[in-house]
Amino acid sequence: MSSMAAHSFSPPLPATAPGAHPKPSSRRAATASSEPVQDVRERILDTASSLFYQRGVRAVGVDLVVAEAAVAKTSLYRYFPTKDDLIVAFLEREDVDFWGLWDAVAAQHADDPAAELQAHMQWIGERLGRSNYRGCPQINVAAEFAEQDHPARLVAQQHMVTLRSRLHGIAQRLGVPQPEALAAQLAVLINGAFVSSGLLSGEEATPVLQAAVQALLAGARAGNK
Repeated sequence: MSSMAAHSFSPPLPATAPGAHPKPSSRRAATASSEPVQDVRERILDTASSLFYQRGVRAVGVDLVVAEAAVAKTSLYRYFPTKDDLIVAFLEREDVDFWGLWDAVAAQHADDPAAELQAHMQWIGERLGRSNYRGCPQINVAAEFAEQDHPARLVAQQHMVTLRSRLHGIAQRLGVPQPEALAAQLAVLINGAFVSSGLLSGEEATPVLQAAVQALLAGARAGNK
Protein backbone atom coordinates (compact mmCIF):
# COMPACT_ATOMS: atom_id res chain seq x y z
CA MET A 1 0.00 0.00 0.00
CA SER A 2 2.24 1.57 -1.89
CA SER A 3 4.46 1.54 -0.85
CA MET A 4 1.29 1.47 1.58
CA ALA A 5 2.14 1.70 0.05
CA ALA A 6 1.86 2.79 -1.17
CA HIS A 7 0.99 0.51 0.62
CA SER A 8 2.62 2.34 0.68
CA PHE A 9 5.85 4.23 -0.42
CA SER A 10 5.67 7.83 -1.58
CA PRO A 11 8.38 8.53 -4.17
CA PRO A 12 9.86 12.04 -4.18
CA LEU A 13 8.20 14.61 -6.39
CA PRO A 14 9.69 14.85 -9.89
CA ALA A 15 12.29 17.56 -10.24
CA THR A 16 10.45 18.99 -13.24
CA ALA A 17 6.96 20.41 -13.32
CA PRO A 18 4.16 18.09 -14.49
CA GLY A 19 4.11 17.94 -18.25
CA ALA A 20 7.68 19.21 -18.64
CA HIS A 21 9.91 16.80 -20.53
CA PRO A 22 13.55 17.73 -19.98
CA LYS A 23 15.94 16.95 -22.80
CA PRO A 24 18.45 14.22 -21.92
CA SER A 25 21.83 15.65 -21.09
CA SER A 26 24.47 15.01 -23.70
CA ARG A 27 26.55 13.23 -21.08
CA ARG A 28 23.74 10.87 -20.12
CA ALA A 29 22.82 10.24 -23.74
CA ALA A 30 26.43 9.50 -24.58
CA THR A 31 26.99 7.11 -21.70
CA ALA A 32 23.59 5.39 -21.51
CA SER A 33 24.67 2.58 -23.80
CA SER A 34 27.70 1.86 -21.62
CA GLU A 35 25.83 1.85 -18.30
CA PRO A 36 25.67 -1.45 -16.42
CA VAL A 37 22.47 -3.35 -17.18
CA GLN A 38 21.16 -3.05 -13.62
CA ASP A 39 21.69 0.72 -13.61
CA VAL A 40 19.70 1.19 -16.81
CA ARG A 41 16.89 -1.03 -15.55
CA GLU A 42 16.75 0.77 -12.21
CA ARG A 43 16.74 4.19 -13.88
CA ILE A 44 13.80 3.16 -16.04
CA LEU A 45 11.96 1.74 -13.04
CA ASP A 46 12.77 4.76 -10.85
CA THR A 47 11.42 7.10 -13.50
CA ALA A 48 8.31 5.06 -14.20
CA SER A 49 7.58 4.62 -10.49
CA SER A 50 7.67 8.36 -9.86
CA LEU A 51 5.47 9.09 -12.88
CA PHE A 52 3.01 6.30 -12.12
CA TYR A 53 2.66 7.41 -8.52
CA GLN A 54 2.26 11.10 -9.24
CA ARG A 55 0.06 10.91 -12.35
CA GLY A 56 -1.53 7.45 -12.40
CA VAL A 57 -0.52 4.46 -14.50
CA ARG A 58 -3.05 5.02 -17.28
CA ALA A 59 -1.99 8.65 -17.72
CA VAL A 60 1.66 7.72 -18.25
CA GLY A 61 2.71 6.26 -21.57
CA VAL A 62 5.88 4.44 -22.50
CA ASP A 63 7.05 7.42 -24.57
CA LEU A 64 6.97 9.66 -21.52
CA VAL A 65 8.94 7.16 -19.43
CA VAL A 66 11.54 6.87 -22.19
CA ALA A 67 11.86 10.65 -22.48
CA GLU A 68 12.13 11.24 -18.73
CA ALA A 69 14.57 8.37 -18.20
CA ALA A 70 16.64 9.41 -21.24
CA VAL A 71 16.84 5.90 -22.64
CA ALA A 72 16.02 4.33 -25.97
CA LYS A 73 12.63 2.68 -26.26
CA THR A 74 14.41 -0.55 -27.17
CA SER A 75 16.16 -0.43 -23.79
CA LEU A 76 12.85 -0.14 -21.96
CA TYR A 77 11.35 -3.07 -23.84
CA ARG A 78 14.49 -5.13 -23.24
CA TYR A 79 13.85 -5.04 -19.49
CA PHE A 80 10.07 -4.60 -19.52
CA PRO A 81 8.50 -6.25 -22.60
CA THR A 82 5.13 -4.58 -21.96
CA LYS A 83 3.84 -1.61 -20.01
CA ASP A 84 2.02 -4.08 -17.75
CA ASP A 85 5.39 -5.62 -16.86
CA LEU A 86 6.63 -2.17 -15.87
CA ILE A 87 3.55 -1.52 -13.71
CA VAL A 88 3.95 -4.89 -12.00
CA ALA A 89 7.63 -4.17 -11.30
CA PHE A 90 6.62 -0.82 -9.79
CA LEU A 91 4.10 -2.46 -7.45
CA GLU A 92 6.41 -5.31 -6.52
CA ARG A 93 9.11 -2.85 -5.50
CA GLU A 94 6.56 -0.91 -3.45
CA ASP A 95 5.71 -4.19 -1.72
CA VAL A 96 9.34 -4.81 -0.84
CA ASP A 97 9.61 -1.34 0.67
CA PHE A 98 6.33 -1.57 2.59
CA TRP A 99 6.88 -5.01 4.07
CA GLY A 100 10.52 -4.31 4.80
CA LEU A 101 9.47 -1.42 7.01
CA TRP A 102 6.63 -3.45 8.51
CA ASP A 103 9.01 -6.29 9.41
CA ALA A 104 11.55 -3.91 10.95
CA VAL A 105 8.86 -2.44 13.21
CA ALA A 106 7.43 -5.86 14.06
CA ALA A 107 10.86 -7.14 15.09
CA GLN A 108 11.09 -4.39 17.71
CA HIS A 109 7.85 -5.52 19.37
CA ALA A 110 7.95 -9.29 19.01
CA ASP A 111 6.67 -9.81 22.57
CA ASP A 112 4.06 -7.04 22.63
CA PRO A 113 1.45 -7.19 19.84
CA ALA A 114 -0.46 -4.17 21.15
CA ALA A 115 2.71 -2.07 21.08
CA GLU A 116 3.44 -3.40 17.59
CA LEU A 117 0.07 -2.21 16.33
CA GLN A 118 0.60 1.24 17.77
CA ALA A 119 4.09 1.38 16.25
CA HIS A 120 2.64 0.50 12.84
CA MET A 121 0.12 3.29 13.23
CA GLN A 122 3.01 5.62 14.02
CA TRP A 123 4.93 5.06 10.79
CA ILE A 124 1.80 4.77 8.67
CA GLY A 125 0.56 8.06 10.11
CA GLU A 126 3.89 9.70 9.36
CA ARG A 127 3.67 8.44 5.79
CA LEU A 128 0.16 9.85 5.39
CA GLY A 129 1.44 13.21 6.59
CA ARG A 130 4.02 13.61 3.82
CA SER A 131 3.41 16.59 1.56
CA ASN A 132 3.94 14.43 -1.54
CA TYR A 133 1.78 11.53 -0.37
CA ARG A 134 -0.69 10.46 -3.06
CA GLY A 135 -2.21 7.38 -1.47
CA CYS A 136 -1.40 3.68 -1.45
CA PRO A 137 0.08 2.64 -4.82
CA GLN A 138 -1.64 -0.74 -4.72
CA ILE A 139 -5.06 0.78 -4.04
CA ASN A 140 -4.49 3.47 -6.65
CA VAL A 141 -3.54 0.98 -9.35
CA ALA A 142 -6.35 -1.45 -8.50
CA ALA A 143 -8.82 1.41 -8.92
CA GLU A 144 -7.52 2.09 -12.44
CA PHE A 145 -8.15 -1.42 -13.77
CA ALA A 146 -11.62 -2.92 -13.89
CA GLU A 147 -10.30 -6.26 -15.16
CA GLN A 148 -10.09 -8.60 -12.19
CA ASP A 149 -7.35 -10.66 -13.84
CA HIS A 150 -5.13 -7.75 -14.86
CA PRO A 151 -1.53 -8.53 -13.74
CA ALA A 152 -1.19 -5.26 -11.83
CA ARG A 153 -4.52 -5.71 -10.10
CA LEU A 154 -3.49 -9.21 -9.02
CA VAL A 155 -0.34 -7.83 -7.39
CA ALA A 156 -2.42 -5.19 -5.62
CA GLN A 157 -4.91 -7.78 -4.42
CA GLN A 158 -2.14 -9.97 -3.05
CA HIS A 159 -0.86 -6.99 -1.08
CA MET A 160 -4.27 -6.68 0.58
CA VAL A 161 -4.40 -10.40 1.32
CA THR A 162 -0.96 -10.21 2.93
CA LEU A 163 -1.98 -7.21 5.03
CA ARG A 164 -5.07 -9.02 6.29
CA SER A 165 -3.00 -12.12 7.08
CA ARG A 166 -0.41 -10.18 9.05
CA LEU A 167 -3.06 -8.34 11.00
CA HIS A 168 -4.73 -11.66 11.76
CA GLY A 169 -1.44 -12.92 13.18
CA ILE A 170 -1.23 -9.90 15.49
CA ALA A 171 -4.85 -10.38 16.55
CA GLN A 172 -4.15 -14.01 17.43
CA ARG A 173 -1.18 -12.99 19.55
CA LEU A 174 -3.43 -10.53 21.36
CA GLY A 175 -5.65 -13.43 22.39
CA VAL A 176 -8.94 -11.78 21.41
CA PRO A 177 -11.91 -14.15 20.99
CA GLN A 178 -12.51 -13.23 17.34
CA PRO A 179 -9.13 -12.51 15.74
CA GLU A 180 -10.51 -12.67 12.20
CA ALA A 181 -13.04 -9.94 12.96
CA LEU A 182 -10.39 -7.71 14.53
CA ALA A 183 -8.06 -8.27 11.57
CA ALA A 184 -10.82 -7.21 9.19
CA GLN A 185 -11.52 -4.07 11.21
CA LEU A 186 -7.84 -3.14 11.32
CA ALA A 187 -7.49 -3.72 7.57
CA VAL A 188 -10.44 -1.42 6.90
CA LEU A 189 -8.91 1.19 9.22
CA ILE A 190 -5.52 1.13 7.49
CA ASN A 191 -6.83 1.01 3.93
CA GLY A 192 -9.39 3.67 4.75
CA ALA A 193 -6.62 5.89 6.07
CA PHE A 194 -4.63 5.42 2.87
CA VAL A 195 -7.49 6.67 0.71
CA SER A 196 -8.57 9.41 3.14
CA SER A 197 -5.21 11.01 3.83
CA GLY A 198 -6.41 14.34 2.45
CA LEU A 199 -8.89 14.59 5.32
CA LEU A 200 -6.13 14.58 7.93
CA SER A 201 -3.35 17.04 8.57
CA GLY A 202 0.17 15.74 9.04
CA GLU A 203 -0.16 16.20 12.80
CA GLU A 204 -3.51 14.43 13.02
CA ALA A 205 -2.87 11.20 11.16
CA THR A 206 -0.89 9.25 13.77
CA PRO A 207 -3.01 10.25 16.82
CA VAL A 208 -6.23 9.48 14.95
CA LEU A 209 -4.98 6.05 13.85
CA GLN A 210 -3.66 5.17 17.29
CA ALA A 211 -6.89 6.23 18.99
CA ALA A 212 -8.90 4.17 16.51
CA VAL A 213 -6.74 1.12 17.22
CA GLN A 214 -7.24 1.59 20.95
CA ALA A 215 -11.01 1.66 20.43
CA LEU A 216 -10.94 -1.46 18.26
CA LEU A 217 -8.79 -3.32 20.78
CA ALA A 218 -11.08 -2.33 23.64
CA GLY A 219 -14.07 -3.63 21.74
CA ALA A 220 -12.31 -6.86 20.78
CA ARG A 221 -11.15 -7.52 24.33
CA ALA A 222 -14.61 -6.85 25.71
CA GLY A 223 -15.64 -10.10 24.09
CA ASN A 224 -13.50 -11.94 26.64
CA LYS A 225 -15.67 -10.75 29.50
